[in-house]
Amino acid sequence: MNDLRVVAFDLDDTLAISKSQIDRRMAELLGHLLTEVDVLVISGGRFEQFQSQVLAHLDLTEEQRDRLHLMPTCGTRYYRWSDGDWRQVYAEDLTEADKARVVTALTESAQALGLWEAKTWGDIIEDRGSQITFSALGQSAPPAEKYGWDPDGDKKRRLRDAVAAKLPDLEVRGGGSTSIDVTRKGVDKAYGMRKLLEHLDLKIDNVLFVGDRLDVGGNDYPVKAMGIRCVAVTRWEETADYVEKLVDDLVKQRAERASAQPAAEPAGSGTGGLWRYRR
Repeated sequence: MNDLRVVAFDLDDTLAISKSQIDRRMAELLGHLLTEVDVLVISGGRFEQFQSQVLAHLDLTEEQRDRLHLMPTCGTRYYRWSDGDWRQVYAEDLTEADKARVVTALTESAQALGLWEAKTWGDIIEDRGSQITFSALGQSAPPAEKYGWDPDGDKKRRLRDAVAAKLPDLEVRGGGSTSIDVTRKGVDKAYGMRKLLEHLDLKIDNVLFVGDRLDVGGNDYPVKAMGIRCVAVTRWEETADYVEKLVDDLVKQRAERASAQPAAEPAGSGTGGLWRYRR
């Protein structure tokens, strides 16, 4: 992986339990990884969700923040750290007319299929500016309820197909465990990844993606389909184990490069050479 420049992650069920803050172990591992390479978090949630789940739990230097890239709402928005704050690079917002059509299609389709639940936690339909998200049990449903609602994905597939038939000019895809996301046509996680490659002047081989929805129809699948190296996980602990090994490998590579060029100061030397996460 000598050509690795960016490691990209999905958020829910990849870096953390759905709609929950990242674990201390994951936070520390991301800090170590940001010393070695750039990191992208790309997920269906709003920027505010990124703040509460991830950013509030990271202890980063300015250099590490400069290496962190955020793409909420499946890559329809992009944020970078600049002048002491997170600033928007672009946003592919839906028009108000399109938003109204999406809300109608989601509501009518869910009701017709018997998927409009009576017991919910928070809003079922959320306007995220560049994305409209349907969450069958509401935005704040407990993880256990969400994981038990549609274990085989059949409910989401039926709802996705019904909504897509009503909105052929927009992008409709399965999101998290209970959600459907709608964006402008062609604007998905692959779109976000292409924008990142362009922004950083990188090639596909320079990026690695880690996600839990890499199956056909999953919201991570477009990244796999564009040819980016991918690592499939099912929960955040698997991601943490993988990142720990990856950081080990990257630190060793840096040490080898430093040995080959003793006059050059090692990049990212703040880790102090080889490291080990302590649980």
